[in-house]
Amino acid sequence: MTAAKTTLADMAVIEENIALCRRLRLKYVREQLPDVMLTARAQRWDPAEALRVLLTAEIEGRDRSTIENRRRRAHFPAGKTFDTWIESRSSIPGATVRALRSLEWVTRAENVVIAGPQGTGKSHLLEALGHHSVNQGLSVAWFSVEDLGTIIRRHRVDDTVSKAFAALASMQLTIIDDIGLLPVSTDAAEGLYRLVDAAYERRSLALSTNLHPSGFDQLMDKTIASALVDRLMHHAHVVVTDGESVRLADALAGKGVVPLA
Repeated sequence: MTAAKTTLADMAVIEENIALCRRLRLKYVREQLPDVMLTARAQRWDPAEALRVLLTAEIEGRDRSTIENRRRRAHFPAGKTFDTWIESRSSIPGATVRALRSLEWVTRAENVVIAGPQGTGKSHLLEALGHHSVNQGLSVAWFSVEDLGTIIRRHRVDDTVSKAFAALASMQLTIIDDIGLLPVSTDAAEGLYRLVDAAYERRSLALSTNLHPSGFDQLMDKTIASALVDRLMHHAHVVVTDGESVRLADALAGKGVVPLA
């Protein structure tokens, strides 16, 4: 009988504390509270220890939530990470990949340009670096070059283009994928230039391109290309890929699909 009364009393206290946590928006304390309180009672924890466990749960939960929110806002396209990166299938040296993963270049507001043929791992590496950066607490954004053209057109209407690109350049790392895959529109070229200019010596950019930046004047107006490349390459690490397309090799080997029954 006494045990039943104690259990009911415990549950009443737990419910009261849960209500308080809800008012204080302590989501993760609220989730852990019943187990922690009952465990603390059974194992005779010091109250300070129980409080430490609950506050640690709140901090860790908020950190996880922040990372996932940043991942969603980055708009990564395919979910490719270093977990699926196969070093032996890439022409990029392992030492180079490890140096990029250190993210020291991001802390120095330097850029990375990965140039090479289609299917040689450029986008995979950039997305993996993006996910890794988010995991390390950095803010990241992912765009195609035409996305930048869309931003130009959207904000030209109310003359907020400069403001929009200043906001983009507030990200610690901005990734632009697949430059040169398709013709670059005038708006996209302007958007790319504005982003590079806004980020110059302040934030890091990472680009993948089928064409070395020295040939960007084949994709856009030479004046814009010259100014863009001048700023982009001043503090840039250039990684050149080569070899055959991994996707094509998989397709020819029958690895691109699951065989039909």
